[in-house]
Amino acid sequence: MPRPKSNNRLRIMSIVGARPNMMKIAPLLAELRRQEEIEPVLVHTGQHYDYSMSQVFFDQLRVPPPDYNLGVGSGTHFAQTAEIMRKFGELVRHDRPDMVVVAGDVNSTIACALVAAKEGIPVAHVEAGLRSFDRSMPEEINRVLTDAVADLLFTTEESANRNLANEGIDPGKVFFVGNLMIDSLVSALQVARPSCLRSELGLEGKPYAVLTLHRPSNVDNEDQLTRTLDAIFEVAQRIPIVFPAHPRTARNIEAAGLTAMRSWTGGPLPCGTGLWMMPPASYLDFLDLMQHAVMVITDSGGVQEETTFLGVPCLTYRDTTERPVTVSMGTNRVVGRDPQHLLLNALEVLQEAPQGPAIARPPLWDGRTASRIVQILKEVWQGDLACAGGRGPR
Repeated sequence: MPRPKSNNRLRIMSIVGARPNMMKIAPLLAELRRQEEIEPVLVHTGQHYDYSMSQVFFDQLRVPPPDYNLGVGSGTHFAQTAEIMRKFGELVRHDRPDMVVVAGDVNSTIACALVAAKEGIPVAHVEAGLRSFDRSMPEEINRVLTDAVADLLFTTEESANRNLANEGIDPGKVFFVGNLMIDSLVSALQVARPSCLRSELGLEGKPYAVLTLHRPSNVDNEDQLTRTLDAIFEVAQRIPIVFPAHPRTARNIEAAGLTAMRSWTGGPLPCGTGLWMMPPASYLDFLDLMQHAVMVITDSGGVQEETTFLGVPCLTYRDTTERPVTVSMGTNRVVGRDPQHLLLNALEVLQEAPQGPAIARPPLWDGRTASRIVQILKEVWQGDLACAGGRGPR
């Protein structure tokens, strides 16, 4: 049933669907809830739906239960996007918001942005303007299209502003505000109860590395996945590598019959080396693992940002990055998708450890991005800023 609308309050509908969205929306939602003139509404599309990829993030990020859960579930990119559009379209027809806020580059982002744009509802895109310039990445398509229909574009780094200008986006719609992911990270680091995972693994005070892999180009091709894990296994002969595996990655590893790694089933790791696969870690557990690692190997965008803030060496196992500030100012190296090149870079980082570059944090990555975004949203609604496309407050 539609929620009753509060008179004279700006009704902002924020969208989460996949794990990365939750870290970006959580601090924004908390800030929105502090504003008397704003009525926040949270929609979970259900793109990620099991406990390890969804509910645990609501719990640890202290996000209240969503007002609506569309329950879309998994599927091909086009089927999932279409189903989110269908269900979200039905929702906004019955419970119309004044504005829709989407974050990042997942299927939920583009699906809900398109619905809102077609319904004449202003769209705000958090983490706008990031570009890998690799159209083979589904996320790149989602980014470009979402930015094309958004009315307000909130950017995390200066390169994003340049990208949007090069695409002809009106600069009056673009606001450099910083990084909501860092807001969540700063808040999480202040949580009184520390993670116990490193203690359970027997890794407190010991050197180890962390691995994440989930992009289709790395995990859906059996040959690429096998050669990648063979290279990482060589690194794991020198240092234990903890591998919280995305469910799809774990299924592909099992289907390929890869046995070089061991599965962690609890208790301290029995030796000082090895590649150890485990279920996806909770947000606080994963941050703690990253913060104390000597190296992180990843193909994730968000991990590049988090390791930059934490000052942890990161090897990005991709040909490109849409977050170049993590390379120019941070600890990130983009090493390509050649397993041997990955191996050489990993061994080089291990030789450098524990000394690494001094932490250089990008501008406005300070934990206060949510307050900047909310101030802009309020000014737009009050008419102090023009909402692009002639669609201002109604």
